[in-house]
Amino acid sequence: MDYGKYRYQQSKKEKISKKKQHVIHVKEIRLRPTIDQHDIEFKMKQARKFIEQGNHLKIRILFRGRQIVHPELGEAVLKRVQDELEDIAKMESDPVQEHRSITTIFIPK
Repeated sequence: MDYGKYRYQQSKKEKISKKKQHVIHVKEIRLRPTIDQHDIEFKMKQARKFIEQGNHLKIRILFRGRQIVHPELGEAVLKRVQDELEDIAKMESDPVQEHRSITTIFIPK
């Protein structure tokens, strides 16, 4: 058996299989709990663009200093984001609080 020919055929098979696979990218948008209305609208335009491209979207609400005492402000922002994106995306996981942030992931419908 010709080893060079065998390696060539294997590399061709790998190239074809890589071409057929779909890689899912996770894009992240970071928000603060005191974000203004216009700023959240701008971020939602970016989020829609990411989801329409077929990417998963991670929303992270970052808390500074004593803001961590009021996680309900971050949950309100997250609820507003969910209402904005409910027509094109669904929430994959429930919001998780880790250290000084609340994180959730949205996937395209």
